[in-house]
Amino acid sequence: MQVEFNRLVPMGREISHINEVIASAHPGAGGAFGRRCEQILSAHFSGSEVLLTASATAGLEIAAMLLDLKDGDEVIMPSFTFVSTANAFCLHGARVRFVDIRPDTLNIDPKAVEAAITERTRAIVPVHYAGVAADPDKISAIAAVRGLTVIEDAAQALGAGFGGKPLGSFGSCAAISFHETKNIGCGEGGALVVNDPMMRARAHVLRDVGTNRAAFRNGLVDKYTWVDVGSSYGLSELSAAFLFGQLEMLDALTTMRQNIWNIYYQGLQGLAASGHFVLPTIPSDCQANAHIFQILLPDRNARDAMIRNLRQRGVEAVFHYVPLHSSPMGLAMGYQPGDLPVTEDIAGRLLRLPVYASLSEQAAHYVIDAVHASLLAVGAA
Repeated sequence: MQVEFNRLVPMGREISHINEVIASAHPGAGGAFGRRCEQILSAHFSGSEVLLTASATAGLEIAAMLLDLKDGDEVIMPSFTFVSTANAFCLHGARVRFVDIRPDTLNIDPKAVEAAITERTRAIVPVHYAGVAADPDKISAIAAVRGLTVIEDAAQALGAGFGGKPLGSFGSCAAISFHETKNIGCGEGGALVVNDPMMRARAHVLRDVGTNRAAFRNGLVDKYTWVDVGSSYGLSELSAAFLFGQLEMLDALTTMRQNIWNIYYQGLQGLAASGHFVLPTIPSDCQANAHIFQILLPDRNARDAMIRNLRQRGVEAVFHYVPLHSSPMGLAMGYQPGDLPVTEDIAGRLLRLPVYASLSEQAAHYVIDAVHASLLAVGAA
């Protein structure tokens, strides 16, 4: 059996929606399906303003612009994240302060956040890794005491929650991803969730190439024109049509992924109990969305051997981030190996198994068998 790491396939009415757009001959951004996506997402986030964007990266860039960052302003975030989290703020003048993660949830460590705050700190950017909440209450409390803004990188977190509240609704803004690797996708796409009412109007301007187009569409001005900086961050109607078909099935697709996640967790408990690897940790107040199923092997050699052996058995398992502080760009910023020991340790041992809504239970059991066989192949089981 061949088991791909990820697949994005139509699961509902995606194709019929795309055909509707093609028939309309208006595939650009800002169409009916884009508005429908924003409406369904706004309802998910209890009425927050939601702007579709070309990517989560674009959403983070808009959030960075909303902060009006000055040269030397600092933004705290984990090093264990995708490069977009840092790029969005570096592009707009911020100095990134990378901090360590917790060894259990692999999310930003609130204690490390507190230690990194200086008089130049403007914002905290928690990343909800694997759709598991990054201590929203603690991060929000730290920010409130210091007068800082929280921008959630919720790229992996649609359909996940904390204390019954959806991730993406705790900070002033949050970025969501609809990349093909995410739970809900359209190939490339994203959204900015704007929870702070004071940011809503300008967020639209920044998303719409610095114009007051949104005000014009709402009849508030008789023409639209250039009023601020901005860029072309909108999502095409073709992508929005596919995305709407996925969003219509958000709960069902989340349940399908959770079923696969649970099969893995139950099927691998014996090996974990024997000390071969560590299974994911989901705190009781977190409602995870089964975005990632990761295991932590004893060391990098064991992880790399597992990847090789699984691929020989047709299972595409992968590692994840190279910590940003240890990248060439991070080293150029002055970071050194050993600065963030938990991050470096986790990054070297983490392996992700295939998880997607269309993955069959048969395939999931095959993956479990392949993990057992791979351990036997290296004499570990």
